[in-house]
Amino acid sequence: MVSKRKVEVFSAGCSICDEIVEKINALACNSCEVIVQVMKNDAIADRAKKLGISAVPAVVIDGELVSCCAERGISGAVLQAAGLGQPL
Repeated sequence: MVSKRKVEVFSAGCSICDEIVEKINALACNSCEVIVQVMKNDAIADRAKKLGISAVPAVVIDGELVSCCAERGISGAVLQAAGLGQPL
């Protein structure tokens, strides 16, 4: 069985979030499983809160909120340093 890096994009379902989802998909590799978590679902919103997400879009890789997402803005370099697009 091949392990995959779990990449979750927490989204409001808006056009800005959609742009980030496209960026994440472009950076992802075959070892990345990209999952879009839409915050309109209460269970997803509760999980986001537990992960420390205070604004969307936000990216969680293998259960850890990527540092650029703890503040404002998403950085491609920080996402790649966190493992996005990197085989396991």
